Amino acid sequence: MTTATLPTAVTARPAAPPWRALPILLLGAFLPITDAFIVNVALATIGRTLDAGPGALELIVSGYGVAYACTLVAGGRLGDRFGRRRMLLLGMALFTVTSAACGLAPTAGTLIAFRILQGLSAALLFPQVLASIQAGFEGADRQKALGLFGAMAGLGGAAGQLLGGALLALDLGGLSWRPLFLINVPVGIAAVLIGRRTVPETRAPRAARLDVGGAVLLAAAIALLLLPLTLGRTQNWPLWTWLSLAAVIPALVAFVIVQARMERRGGSPLLPPSLLRVPLARRALPTILLFGSLIGGFLFAVAITLQVTHAFGPMQAGLAMLPCALTFLYVSLRVGPWVARHGARVLVAGALIFGAGIVLFGVISWYADRGLTPALAALPLTVVGVGWAMVLVPAIGFVLAGLPADRAGLAGGVLSTALQIGLALGASLVGSALFAVAGDDATAGAWRQGSLAALGAGVVLALATAGASYRLHAVTR
Repeated sequence: MTTATLPTAVTARPAAPPWRALPILLLGAFLPITDAFIVNVALATIGRTLDAGPGALELIVSGYGVAYACTLVAGGRLGDRFGRRRMLLLGMALFTVTSAACGLAPTAGTLIAFRILQGLSAALLFPQVLASIQAGFEGADRQKALGLFGAMAGLGGAAGQLLGGALLALDLGGLSWRPLFLINVPVGIAAVLIGRRTVPETRAPRAARLDVGGAVLLAAAIALLLLPLTLGRTQNWPLWTWLSLAAVIPALVAFVIVQARMERRGGSPLLPPSLLRVPLARRALPTILLFGSLIGGFLFAVAITLQVTHAFGPMQAGLAMLPCALTFLYVSLRVGPWVARHGARVLVAGALIFGAGIVLFGVISWYADRGLTPALAALPLTVVGVGWAMVLVPAIGFVLAGLPADRAGLAGGVLSTALQIGLALGASLVGSALFAVAGDDATAGAWRQGSLAALGAGVVLALATAGASYRLHAVTR
């Protein structure tokens, strides 16, 4: 059996692996993902203090995610062209400024606007992390660095709710929800100052100008998909959502045609179609997309089950997720040798373990009823953490192995975009399953049944991820 090994980057790199830079790079992976989830626990409080209705609260969450997903690929290409260190520090600085603006926002409308800008800055920041690791490390050092990256990225998703709940409970300075954003300011300032001294500059050797037309077309296609998925359910799926979804395929077809034509003529398209014909990348990206759907659906289902069905407060729900986050971190740092020995079969096993954890959580949730405690909920969520790490970290490695190392920024952007689209798809699918069973005006019993349906949809996504991982195994053995 042969397993994928990450290619050697052709960009100039320092003589020794830049381990001093790694803490700043890992922070750049942690912050954007944490801020995608941390606000969820504060929505009720934000609604009261800013007099924001359900639609505005939905946009506070989705505005960040849609802006982030739409511009990740362009952010990666900017790093390839202008320098990953430069774009990393610029992205971190902009993320810090927009976080401060979010924390000081006087109205719901201004908070939505600043959340969109925060998502754009995160899209400039995040791809440079993977690209800098890919360009600055080799061999076993790169595998270790990627393991740490996967651990921090996944930890951001799992720990966001815990951090948000803790900050709300502390009510620092009587500022209510605002420290959820303001805490990024001192962290971001320190990161920029330290990163200027520790992060080496790398870039693609022959990076062309950014394909602005391609970037706009891809962003439009992603927005046409994500906006109805994130807003449709709360608005009872009005006509515009269906028109938007119907326009996704034509927009993607137009994007592919334009990119293929530019590549044939010797230009530099935003996303060269030839890259996606590489067997490893072609199999690994759908796995990332499906696994993103699994994560998005799982986090949605667990939040509803804990906070609505079992009346957990934000802090209780965060404590229930803590063992999942810690287990994820532990396994992420040890999964590399398993992949070297067993290849993509590790991903198959991880997806099945993830699904088994969801089943166990559903059983405990159903039979415990109001007697569910954070400690009891933590048992199955720990199983989920094991499966989560066994899929996410190796899948990242396989995607990067399938794309040229001199386009590391592009690779990071493509990977992150697939994951972000998956998160929105999963939350929409699982949410649809929940409300189809529970109804709009659900009783306590209906919420229990709806939560079980949502968890069942999560199990289906876990099985689909296992199937995609098995197809990936066929090209790596």
